[in-house]
Amino acid sequence: MKRREALGLDLTPVIDVVFILLIFFIVTSVFKKEELALILDLPTSTAKEMEIKEEQVFIELNQNKLAIKGIEVSFESLEDNLKAIKNKNKPVIVRIDKKVEYQRVVKVLDLLQKYDLTNLALVTNEEGKK
Repeated sequence: MKRREALGLDLTPVIDVVFILLIFFIVTSVFKKEELALILDLPTSTAKEMEIKEEQVFIELNQNKLAIKGIEVSFESLEDNLKAIKNKNKPVIVRIDKKVEYQRVVKVLDLLQKYDLTNLALVTNEEGKK
């Protein structure tokens, strides 16, 4: 009499499918980009580069528009957003087009000062790059 071998599951195809799915999700995933809404022509500078972190607040300003955290807003809405920030040490990154009127820049800086958000960085392009 012949003995029968115990039947088991062959896991090789399952492992292949798992690796294919893993590769698929890695290749198709969208990597998080900076929350930018406006196309700006930034002034140049020789200042050192700063590391960007997720918990920072991004404000963008050009001649006609204003954006915070990648969403276009009005100055009144910007004020509401700044008022809602609880951590007053939270870094505020400001990107300003080099052709913006000085009065618009002062208006944004006044709002930041009004809500005691003084951890401020102005973004520029590296000199020689555009």
